[in-house]
Amino acid sequence: MTSAEVGGELAVGDEVVVQVGPVAHGGHCVARHEGRVVFVRHTLPGERVRVRITEAKAGQRFVRGDAVEVLAASEHRVTPPCPYAGPGLCGGCDFQHVALPEQRALKAAVVREQFARLAGIDVAVDVEPVPGDTDGLGWRTRVEFAVTDDGTPGLRRHRSHDVLAVTDCLIAHDRVRAAGVLGRRWPGERAVDVVAPGAGETVVVPVPSGEGAAPVVRETVRAGGWEAGFEVSARGFWQVHPGAAATFVGAVLEALAPQPGERAVDLYAGVGLFAAALADAVGESGEVLAVEAEGPAVASARRNVASRPWVELRPGRVERVLKPLVRQGIRADLVVLDPPRTGAGRAVTAQVAALGPRAVAYVACDPAALARDTAYLREAGYGLRSLRGFDAFPMTHHVECVAVFEPVAGV
Repeated sequence: MTSAEVGGELAVGDEVVVQVGPVAHGGHCVARHEGRVVFVRHTLPGERVRVRITEAKAGQRFVRGDAVEVLAASEHRVTPPCPYAGPGLCGGCDFQHVALPEQRALKAAVVREQFARLAGIDVAVDVEPVPGDTDGLGWRTRVEFAVTDDGTPGLRRHRSHDVLAVTDCLIAHDRVRAAGVLGRRWPGERAVDVVAPGAGETVVVPVPSGEGAAPVVRETVRAGGWEAGFEVSARGFWQVHPGAAATFVGAVLEALAPQPGERAVDLYAGVGLFAAALADAVGESGEVLAVEAEGPAVASARRNVASRPWVELRPGRVERVLKPLVRQGIRADLVVLDPPRTGAGRAVTAQVAALGPRAVAYVACDPAALARDTAYLREAGYGLRSLRGFDAFPMTHHVECVAVFEPVAGV
């Protein structure tokens, strides 16, 4: 008899039957057991499931668990295509048990909930597919495989450092799968990175032995009539879905409509993706300021924008670079932000507003951070004009958003 059956607090290993409620941010759904919140993975809203508790702390208001038996299934439930997608197995995918259209509906629901809760805004948003995957599979062009102490490669279990040995990864790009990393041992390594760039051969980088000599790979981006090439470290940041970079650039350019001669600012510029696109749009009569703090990304960005001398690249933390510009009353016509998962924050959003742009495009990989920063921008006089969601990470809970803000009249 478990502690749950005798009315005690839920403990790891306990099993309870729950009616599943709405989807929540993070790849799980919300249920309740005797008033206590249970975050449940491998389920769907409306299902009745048996949950095995996987994380629980005394006195905590919530616990986590896996749906180990489905007693009443959703119409949107499907058989996961990957044998490693399930309770206690690989933590890389959250929604393989969900039909792909419903995955996108769940992600849209999460975005709406975050905006309602953190920004006080009722938003209408759909999550659009991104070209380059096959029914949600075969898209991940950059994969880091973990390695066990005996050199066996695999992937980590959910919220764990434990490595699950696998022989395949179905969300990985075909070229990543063909690299043969999972078919051999890697003694002495803690991970193996596999990169299938848009141009050139697939690259395999064992870590730590190959970490210091990670090669530079080349990516090509085509968005509408615009095209550019980019050099990126094999271990640096680049969008992992083959269609993501072009999709986001296209969405930003369409929304901002940069004009020749305008002044644009690209914050968290990375290797210069948006800076290059903005520079080509505003032309030699315009100006682009790109700000990036991460050293290797700055080095790549310098190469990638070198042919556009009207781009100024300033290394450093965004808030520190912007502070003197705001103090001097520098103005900009357009701003693009593509911050890390933690978002831009109150200080940066206030600085962005102080630049007085006619429009701001915010590319976000975390809807909670975006919703919070939407509230900050509204405080600073900028309202949400449009919001688009993109399914750049099928089978996972992650969703990319492009939000556009403009000055609010009278503020």
